[in-house]
Amino acid sequence: MKKTILTGIRPTGNLHLGHYFGASKTWRDIQNDYDFYLEIADVQALTDNFDNPEKVRTNVYEITKDLLSIGIDPEKVHFFIQSQIPEIAELTVFFGNLVTVSRLQRNPTVKTEISQKKAIFGNNGESITYGFLGYPVSQAADITCFEGEIVPVGEDQLPLLEQCREIVRKFNSIYGETLIEPQPLLSKTTRIKGLDGNDKMGKSLGNAIYLVDDKETIHKKIMGAMTDPNKIKKDDPANPNICMVYYYHKLVNNEENIKTICEECRKGNRGCVQCKKELIETMNNFLKPIQERRKYYEENPQEIEKILQQGTKEAKEKAQRTIKKVKQAMKINYEEDKVSE
Repeated sequence: MKKTILTGIRPTGNLHLGHYFGASKTWRDIQNDYDFYLEIADVQALTDNFDNPEKVRTNVYEITKDLLSIGIDPEKVHFFIQSQIPEIAELTVFFGNLVTVSRLQRNPTVKTEISQKKAIFGNNGESITYGFLGYPVSQAADITCFEGEIVPVGEDQLPLLEQCREIVRKFNSIYGETLIEPQPLLSKTTRIKGLDGNDKMGKSLGNAIYLVDDKETIHKKIMGAMTDPNKIKKDDPANPNICMVYYYHKLVNNEENIKTICEECRKGNRGCVQCKKELIETMNNFLKPIQERRKYYEENPQEIEKILQQGTKEAKEKAQRTIKKVKQAMKINYEEDKVSE
């Protein structure tokens, strides 16, 4: 039997190249190897978008179209919407008794995200919400509700998975061996840098290329990308390793072209404008098949509804089996007592 894998994505915006190379490309590549549950984590998205629910709702459908357009197959992957599985919320409540507030506050990933959201939570996190602080507990419920044995993560997400593992061990030590302790599937790709050289690509930073970007948008973004600041004239030699244009060539170009670009750059035989124009063409060619597949789903929104409904139905059936075992272990399976009477 295939092992069960669980992963999720927050519907707060369209997929960009950071999402693609950092995670979703891997999901596509391994979808044949696992019983794969892919969560559209709208509840988690509301932890820091609670005042903009329409944004989250719209992006549930947008992110699903993006995932389908890169080749994730709904015949192989269970797409489901987090909020439509009440068993997750139920399990989150149970898990809330198994982790302390201080442990959540020490979680490195949570601390980093609080610092990145100063506008929402204040400089010292004094306005942090209960929901945001507790989202690692909700994530633990996501994983265990579907008996996730494998969870794809980047290194920055390992503390969240370890939090889940701790909760599972605590639950099993109190109530007996009931839940599966998940193992990480560590991403082989490091975080993708932004066009401005920032270590993080993101919408708020304005440095991302999105899978839905049209040719005009891509042209504008790439022409503004950071290059070697020491290259003043067209024929000045430059260091491609500090040039974001070369960085993106390495993501979407072939090895032969990449080698030529690097050599010409170092010798001063390549101007930045020429290099950017070549990247624009290559990037458009890379995105073309993705955008063509996406167009089909844009023209057939009923397909998205059907995929999400079917996947959510399958996920709910799995979650119901898990919550039944959990309640039996916790001695709160009162409905079963009524049946036996």
